[in-house]
Amino acid sequence: MNPQIYFNEVNERQGAFHRRAFLMAGVTGLGMMALSGRLAYLQMVEAPRYRNLSEHNQFDFRLQPPPRGLILDRNGVVLASNRPDFRLYVSRDEHTDVEELLDRLQKLVPLDDDHRRRLMDDINEAPRRAQVTVMEDLTWEEFSRINVRAPELPGVTADMGDIRVYPFSAAFAHVIGYVGKVARTDVSKEGPNADPILLNPGFRIGKAGLEKTYDLAMRGKPGARKVEVDVKGRVVSEEGGGDIPSTPGQELRLTLDADVQNRALEVFGEESGAAVMMDCRTGDLLCLFASPSFDANRFVKGLTGPEYRALAQYERKPLFNKALTATYPPGSTFKTMVALTALQHGIPASTVHVCNKAWFWGGRTWHCDEAHGALDMKGAIARSCDIYFYQLALQIGGPDPIAYTARQFGLQQIFDIGVPGQKPGLIPDTAYKRRAFPKDPVWHPGETPSMGIGQGYVNVNAMQLCVMCARLANGQRALQPRLVHAVGGVLQPSGAVVPDLPFDRQHIDFIREAMAAVVTSGTAAGAANLGLGPVMMAGKTGTAQARGYNGGIGAHGATGAWALRDHSWFIAFAPYDDPRYAMSVLVEHGGFGAQAAAPRAREIMRVALLKDPQVRARIEQPLPSAPEAPAAPPVTAPDAAPPSAPASNAAGTAT
Repeated sequence: MNPQIYFNEVNERQGAFHRRAFLMAGVTGLGMMALSGRLAYLQMVEAPRYRNLSEHNQFDFRLQPPPRGLILDRNGVVLASNRPDFRLYVSRDEHTDVEELLDRLQKLVPLDDDHRRRLMDDINEAPRRAQVTVMEDLTWEEFSRINVRAPELPGVTADMGDIRVYPFSAAFAHVIGYVGKVARTDVSKEGPNADPILLNPGFRIGKAGLEKTYDLAMRGKPGARKVEVDVKGRVVSEEGGGDIPSTPGQELRLTLDADVQNRALEVFGEESGAAVMMDCRTGDLLCLFASPSFDANRFVKGLTGPEYRALAQYERKPLFNKALTATYPPGSTFKTMVALTALQHGIPASTVHVCNKAWFWGGRTWHCDEAHGALDMKGAIARSCDIYFYQLALQIGGPDPIAYTARQFGLQQIFDIGVPGQKPGLIPDTAYKRRAFPKDPVWHPGETPSMGIGQGYVNVNAMQLCVMCARLANGQRALQPRLVHAVGGVLQPSGAVVPDLPFDRQHIDFIREAMAAVVTSGTAAGAANLGLGPVMMAGKTGTAQARGYNGGIGAHGATGAWALRDHSWFIAFAPYDDPRYAMSVLVEHGGFGAQAAAPRAREIMRVALLKDPQVRARIEQPLPSAPEAPAAPPVTAPDAAPPSAPASNAAGTAT
């Protein structure tokens, strides 16, 4: 064999080996460089992310509901606040024996059979590890017993949170409303109600009244509590640091006065009705009360079926807001609008009509409570003569002019005060008749007299009559009621920034004078006397039929079955010579206005007037000082000459 050929083969094999070795080394080097780069990236760049993921396996954040915003009255009195609440929760996993767990709990806290059955359904329907509320308002002893035995009760949590409380619930229930548990229908996929805090079993949202209208503002922003969890997400221990504080909800300050509102609650007692008071200079509402009321604190925890049925089926409807939602015929209080319309259309106040207790017109007899004789317009308002206003309404010429006046004074209007559920009522006109009665679209003359005394189709609520009275008392501006003074410290628009009323001021002044005569010498004489010295009240009584009297069905006055009696109204403003507060009072089926509504209005008005520093200064006039004693005659020395005196005095002395 040729040696040269042998060495060439060896060299060639060695060269191939070296080339392959260098290639493998390069590949290995690139791999090591890529691995080193990746490790460096993970350790230097991605380290915080993986640290968080690692901690998340050990720690978790549980959402904490924020304190709900307070509701205050005009003077800072708390109307809705929060108090500590001990709660008991249960959550289950795949190993939880719910029956056994409830057996253990039943030995520690009171659980009756009905409650236990409801809990079984709730726990079984809830997602795994989702907390279900077992009890609220635990006593300290019950709360302590649960916490001491916590290791023996897997899935059981005793926690402390806040619960809404209403210190003056009965007085403010209809206006403030209440909060309640979040229902499935309350949760949405988008918007503010998609917030995960709504799934917290202790969270409450506004369900009625101002609590519902301003719910988002008063909710606040939730915080979070850091806890250590096991592999199944169960809480092992509390972490001392890392909590995220919650942001309290915004404060709601109202224009209402707690003293005035509570006085309304007192004077109504068990009667059914409403009272609304308004500052006739600014439009601020001082009182917005409906009776009978209910305990809103019971709704926070949730009513039982029998409790709710008892409220809903009670004849006097405590769940119904009679100040805003219920409408009634205004009765004789509406005569102020008819009289003002007559004056605006050139009918003089000196117009006289004769009342003989019965008036035959249009093929029927129209009645009045008594024979008033010959009356002018002022006397007819003061003595509330129906026959006068039957004829005055006909003299005006139909419903349209009266309806225009009534609507300018706030009737058939809904006011933006933040309380839902208002009803506009009805002030009829010829257009309404065409819409509502297509088979008989003509307004007949025989329908006008009933409208003239606030009956027939006319329906209003207590808020509207208060606005009407406040605009009469103001005499110039079409005041709008305001209930919410500020939200989170931001003032809300005033009700006094409004246009003027399109009526002659002299005509409005005449109506005010006639309303003063109602109290001094008319239907409310004595019943509406404030007893506050120079401070007097002006007003108008109203007795509105709830049913017709044909066949002896209805009851005129406060006699007969309660549901068949007339409604009692009184509108008023005071002081008469410098109006500050206007109000309306309704006593449902209370009988005559002077007997049921006027005395209650007087008592509520007294509170507002006595709290007003300027009005109180007028009432508390200092007693007249005793006359000064005559000065003693000057003492003169014995040797001094007496002073000279006029001849008449000298002569008199000599006599």
